[in-house]
Amino acid sequence: MDDGVYVGNAGRDAALDRGWLLGHFRDAGDPRHSEDVEVKWGVHPRGDRRRQWVRGERRTALLVLVSGRFRVEFPDRDVVLEQQGDYVVWGRGTDHSWVAEEESVMLTVRWPSVPGYSVPDGCPQASAERPGKS
Repeated sequence: MDDGVYVGNAGRDAALDRGWLLGHFRDAGDPRHSEDVEVKWGVHPRGDRRRQWVRGERRTALLVLVSGRFRVEFPDRDVVLEQQGDYVVWGRGTDHSWVAEEESVMLTVRWPSVPGYSVPDGCPQASAERPGKS
């Protein structure tokens, strides 16, 4: 019987959809479907880097460090999350990228849930060049 409740394990469920647990990309009948918010359980090996910078961000984001050491890169500065519970929040229009300095587990919450932001599989590794720098 479908009672509108979903029970899962973030580690197992995340492996099925590049870490994303909740958002617009879930089927409409799934309790994890939301057009308001996206939630990701990210497990990143040491040295894992976002394939390309996000430019012209249309969402607000919250990243919380569960374990490891994780650097979030912004055009003018970096933020290093190194103690469990460290977090960073940024708003719309903030260009960013990231790198796992150690094996890291991250909880990401983004809102609203906007289609079209995933980096395609097979996208070549982007340079570490920050936007606006040459």
